[in-house]
Amino acid sequence: MDPERRILLGRVAGAFGIQGELKLESWTEPRDALFRYQPWILVHRGGESAVSGTRGRLAPNGSVTARFPGVADRDAAEALVGAEIWAPRSRLPPPKPGEHYWVDLEGLKVSTVEGVELGTVSHLFNNGANDVVVVRGERERYLPYSSDVVREVDLAAGRMVVDWDPEF
Repeated sequence: MDPERRILLGRVAGAFGIQGELKLESWTEPRDALFRYQPWILVHRGGESAVSGTRGRLAPNGSVTARFPGVADRDAAEALVGAEIWAPRSRLPPPKPGEHYWVDLEGLKVSTVEGVELGTVSHLFNNGANDVVVVRGERERYLPYSSDVVREVDLAAGRMVVDWDPEF
């Protein structure tokens, strides 16, 4: 694992009100945990900038709103819509035993319980029903990230073992 590897925590989803507040889409758990991992790297329109001192809150409806330093009105807030919020992997706490950050799984070699090599973990995503591991090898495969399929994850060895039919 590269400790300076970046993790995408969320993005600026829109302006909120007229005084420069922003609506954020957060992929942390809980959603407002992203405020713990500052300073952030904002990636927007081909550029990057460091941001620290952002304050925010979780609204009763589950949305996250924030105030960025230097953003004082709606126009300034709207100019940031679409910005991605990144943080160095080293800013996040270590995962609990048996848990992993998705970014730590990227690049692992994937083989079946029978030893058939399937490829490498490209990325993971949630399709609304479950988490999915994208494995790229001689072809791309989409595997459910569940204990029924993912039988072993060994970060030190750089491998993941899955119970999966290589023909599927």
